[in-house]
Amino acid sequence: MNELCMIIKDVVVPNFLNIRTSLRTYDRDALCCGAPCWRWAYHAIHSADKWFINPNVYEEPAFHVEGLDNPDNPSDVVLTDEQLLEYLDAVEKKTLGYLDTLTDDMLYEKPENCRYTRMELVLRQFRHISFHTGMLNGQTALATGQFPMWVSETSKYVDDGIFFGRYRKGKVQP
Repeated sequence: MNELCMIIKDVVVPNFLNIRTSLRTYDRDALCCGAPCWRWAYHAIHSADKWFINPNVYEEPAFHVEGLDNPDNPSDVVLTDEQLLEYLDAVEKKTLGYLDTLTDDMLYEKPENCRYTRMELVLRQFRHISFHTGMLNGQTALATGQFPMWVSETSKYVDDGIFFGRYRKGKVQP
């Protein structure tokens, strides 16, 4: 039975929808803790790519350079939002495909050369993606007075824009 794996898959999809919305709404060059927001977006996507499955059996994306995933490290490489969104699409596809290969019993196992169980890796990335999505959305809300759309359940997602229609400049509208 794969009941837990199906639940995980059902709730990981909104995480990807939410960070995708962040990338469609944020000011990529706005500084957050000294680094442009696009670096934080890359950091979150790269972390999901590396840590969701097994950080010890991992191949960097072709455009990656040493330290690019750490916003505190200076880098001459600048990724476009198109590159970030394409990378996010690839990570989502890879993650969902991986979840399709798991059984519930496998969640209690540690992948090859990894100190964490598969369940721990999944939960850590849920936390990490949500944290950075909220951070990017906070930057957007401060700059625009609008909060990007937030998806809680995939089945209730309606793509009617990228901002919550009822929230403008911190006030709920009728």
